[in-house]
Amino acid sequence: MEKIEKLRKILYREKIDGYIVPKNDEFFAEYIPAHNDRLKFISGFSGSFGFALILKEKNYLFVDGRYTVQASNQSGNEFKIFTIPDKMPSDVLKGKKLQIGFDPNLFTKNSLSIFFGKNELKFKPLIKNLIDEIWKRKIKIKESKFFKLPNRSGSEKYQSKIYKVTNFLKRRKSDFLFITASENNAWLLNIRGRDTKYTPIPYSYVLIDKNKNIKFFCNKKKITPSLRKYLKKVEFLDIEICTQILSKIKNKKFIIDKNSCSYFFENIIQKNNKVLNYHDPIYFLKAIKGKKEIENIKKAHIYDGAALTKYLFWLKKNFHKKNITEISASQKLLKFRKENKKFKFSSFPTISGTGSNGAIIHYNANKETNKKLKKGDIYLVDSGGQYEFGTTDVTRTISLKNNNIRIRDIFTRVLKGHIAVADFKLKKNTSGSNIDNIARKYLKQIGLNYAHGTGHGVGYFLNVHEGPHAISKRNKVNFRKGMIVSNEPGYYEKNNFGIRIENLIYVKEKRNKLSFENLTMAPIEKDLIIRERLNANEIKWLNNYHKTVFKNLNKSMNKIEKLELKKACSAI
Repeated sequence: MEKIEKLRKILYREKIDGYIVPKNDEFFAEYIPAHNDRLKFISGFSGSFGFALILKEKNYLFVDGRYTVQASNQSGNEFKIFTIPDKMPSDVLKGKKLQIGFDPNLFTKNSLSIFFGKNELKFKPLIKNLIDEIWKRKIKIKESKFFKLPNRSGSEKYQSKIYKVTNFLKRRKSDFLFITASENNAWLLNIRGRDTKYTPIPYSYVLIDKNKNIKFFCNKKKITPSLRKYLKKVEFLDIEICTQILSKIKNKKFIIDKNSCSYFFENIIQKNNKVLNYHDPIYFLKAIKGKKEIENIKKAHIYDGAALTKYLFWLKKNFHKKNITEISASQKLLKFRKENKKFKFSSFPTISGTGSNGAIIHYNANKETNKKLKKGDIYLVDSGGQYEFGTTDVTRTISLKNNNIRIRDIFTRVLKGHIAVADFKLKKNTSGSNIDNIARKYLKQIGLNYAHGTGHGVGYFLNVHEGPHAISKRNKVNFRKGMIVSNEPGYYEKNNFGIRIENLIYVKEKRNKLSFENLTMAPIEKDLIIRERLNANEIKWLNNYHKTVFKNLNKSMNKIEKLELKKACSAI
């Protein structure tokens, strides 16, 4: 591969043995502009997480379990693919004495430590990005302005949020918090932006001190006079002078976000100050949605559920009459969503996969892979929307007149896991690690499993994936009232089919007891259920869920759709 050969020549010039290329850019957001996707440029891999390690004679690509199949398809010819955490770079490079180059703006000390651990490697920060030397492209900067959330969004006033953060700093005896995650800045000041395609974040850094002084670093062209007026006590500064300002601060105590504060910035801060061992408190504060926010999110899910349900009815009625492909199906779903004026844009690239493509967990259909929906297959669609006040994420697996008993058995087991999560009896100290195993229980009974977590946190008109809580083996964050999490067990058989059932659920409190309640409103595919495999409680749960779906969506349907909804939500 010509690109890799060009990069290797630079390795010799820089006197290094290898170079690491991550997916993220300097803002560490989940979705990045195409002109910053250096990993895709060098490896061909288009998933949302991963990094490449290019040595003088070998190329490695590290991804998580969602992307193993995709990485193999897209990059397997040039790169040896490893799935983390099963195989970490520290395992692959064990005992090797190598000097590895990296861009210090694109890695955190934390990420280097997690992936490469303690070994004999030496790391050399190179300020000039080596991929940028060989990738000549036009960089078009988005000039869309930042905007404030309207008052009806029900979000807590930003002054109150600042008070909470500065209080945290005082209690931890810290002078400053340097906030490098743009979504945390968005939450703190109740603002949003359009700097990425799927998440309404304003690319920025914020420096806040214990006395409530705030410096906001960004592209100043994005700040409108009305935003200045709204945030009158905030000092807006050009992002280019952030380094200069940080360099002047001496003998102070800092809290930084270890997940998004780059190696470059951490070094600057650490040079003259003490970095305290605390997390950015905003992650936890942001995870807990207020009463009004939950009300708004419920509305967003009703709008979204109506669009998805209409689409599913259309699909089941037409897939065998019309030439419907994964791409045209996904375009049709977007059209249904756009019919609602509250819909802003998709919250992530729609996963629309039929047959064997459904087995690729984060599949993205393109001209080469695009399949026609055909009788006998099953179809998986995972999609979501950003609404004025809410972010949605939902997966349904649909039978295209499939009668395979094994597929129906697996689907029923996935559903049993889904119900077990939704019905889980939460205690004050329940974390995602306590729940993850129950979601897999019924698949494990027949020796099956899935290579992703069972659930991720979701933002409020923000990131579709946000922490710190999640339903996964290792997550120890306790669930609290107002947290939203996805519930999405599945099963994927390479080159054959994929199954996933995903709802968003939130933690509600009633009479001092915590429980999950569904937010997602869309029928679950009954044609794939083996009723006899469900116990009485599971049948009751499903029938109650469908009753709620019918009640919430009935008003949005036309005459024919009402009849279809009645059938889709009827008791089993």
